[in-house]
Amino acid sequence: MATEALGWWGVPLGIAAGTLRGSAPFLFVSLGECLTEKSGKINLGLEGTLLMGAMSAYAISYVTQSPWLGVLVAGLAGIVLGSIHAFLSLQPKVNDIAVGIAMIIFGSGVAFFFGKPFIQPVAPQLPALEFGAWSSQPQVQSALEICPLFLIGVAIAPLMQWFFQSTRWGLLIRAVGDSPDAARAMGISIFKIRLLCIITGSFLAGVGGSYLSLFYPGTWTERISGGQGLMAVALVIFARWQPMQCLYASLLFGGAQAIGPALQSVGVTSYYYLFNASPYILTLAIMIVTCSPKRTLRGAPGTLGSSH
Repeated sequence: MATEALGWWGVPLGIAAGTLRGSAPFLFVSLGECLTEKSGKINLGLEGTLLMGAMSAYAISYVTQSPWLGVLVAGLAGIVLGSIHAFLSLQPKVNDIAVGIAMIIFGSGVAFFFGKPFIQPVAPQLPALEFGAWSSQPQVQSALEICPLFLIGVAIAPLMQWFFQSTRWGLLIRAVGDSPDAARAMGISIFKIRLLCIITGSFLAGVGGSYLSLFYPGTWTERISGGQGLMAVALVIFARWQPMQCLYASLLFGGAQAIGPALQSVGVTSYYYLFNASPYILTLAIMIVTCSPKRTLRGAPGTLGSSH
């Protein structure tokens, strides 16, 4: 690893590398959840979607030897799960949280069942762009190997921000999320808007899962997600339902995830599990800090979590 040869100077390099590599799943899932919640619905099932995306991408990459085809199929798997979630959650008086928990169990169960044969085989990985070619240090070169999928996620964030603020469709989504009655009076189909948002958000989460299995950490195991799909829900709250802030928060979560491995590589073994728990501690801290009703509601869609 980079930090082994550079000593303590390699710790910030290792954290920076981990931030660039580990933040993409958070980014894709949080952007998908942000889109869903803007329409007034919550999708806790994105944890199951993330796992399903990781498994399907790895399986397709192994079978076809095409990792990018794996990414596409992961997104399609997200669409399937999103369609099921949308159909259930858009029924009258159905609770979003209950449906989300059911979809976590369903998505992860399907992924584990069909993913059993692909735990041992090695699938082709996504390519990396070498932004560190300017350096003669192999550690720097390794740290600056960035997956194009991460750059796509970074590009989606400002595009989504612009979409919400400057387009008619973005206005319609915000209207549905803030005041369904007013949107209905304008002739807007609440069902169609929310359906499209949930499905699109699930597509993004599925793509985020493909990043896990095809780039970082680059394998398929049943514990690969580590709860990132659920953490992304807290991340969206922390980001105040703003896509650009989801990007910044994702980098923060990715950096927190990299602290433990970076310190371990220079021989810091004390409190290893505590450092590895940094993303979970950060999630808990965010939930505690945002538990104030005034803070929680600031920027939140008006009907979020209701059965309206």
